[in-house]
Amino acid sequence: MNPLSPEIRQFMEPLLLAVAALLPIVNPLGGAPIFLAKTADLTSEQHDDLARRVAINCFVLLLVSTFIGAYVLDFFGLSIPAVQVAGGVVVCAMGWNLLNEPDRPPTAVQDAARASTPADMARRAFYPLTMPLTVGPGSISVAITLGANPPSNVRALIATSVGHIVGILIVVMAVFLCYRYSDRVLRKLGDVGAVVVARLMAFILLCIGVQILWNGVGGLFATLHDASTR
Repeated sequence: MNPLSPEIRQFMEPLLLAVAALLPIVNPLGGAPIFLAKTADLTSEQHDDLARRVAINCFVLLLVSTFIGAYVLDFFGLSIPAVQVAGGVVVCAMGWNLLNEPDRPPTAVQDAARASTPADMARRAFYPLTMPLTVGPGSISVAITLGANPPSNVRALIATSVGHIVGILIVVMAVFLCYRYSDRVLRKLGDVGAVVVARLMAFILLCIGVQILWNGVGGLFATLHDASTR
């Protein structure tokens, strides 16, 4: 068992980190009322299909951000600490706004056109239901940060990558279940339960934003220190 302990740890740590960092930001429980309002003009089958499409879109978007997002930033000459600072500010702002928004549920806004064709369903599934409702700039910046420093060892790289994939899959499954059964979830929670969950998630989101911002500031100061000592 001992020889497998490092591999198990290298798998579990990124898995738990991905779930802990992404789930409060993605916040499927918080997005469920908006998803329900946005799909009020659809049939039950279309509602279920749209929840599945949104989950798939979220998985692809988070996966791409985690594994190639850092290379995209490198292409544009952006540093990870800069992204962490910007992403931390965005996440803090989102958490603060959620903490201070009214207790009443968001106003139901239905789409004017009915999504009756596959093209309409695909378009609505990506915008606005996947982005920015479910996966916004905060979750994308966190996903990029998760995959920013891959280990050099091949076995550790494989274990870490699989951990990230499984963690993202868990988050996406939570999105699918909350959106697929959004009417039942809200009915079970009730008005008070929905407010409590939203406030708790908002506070966790604010704390994660502060941590991301602090890590980015520390990285920028480290870069400045290294440049001054050369």
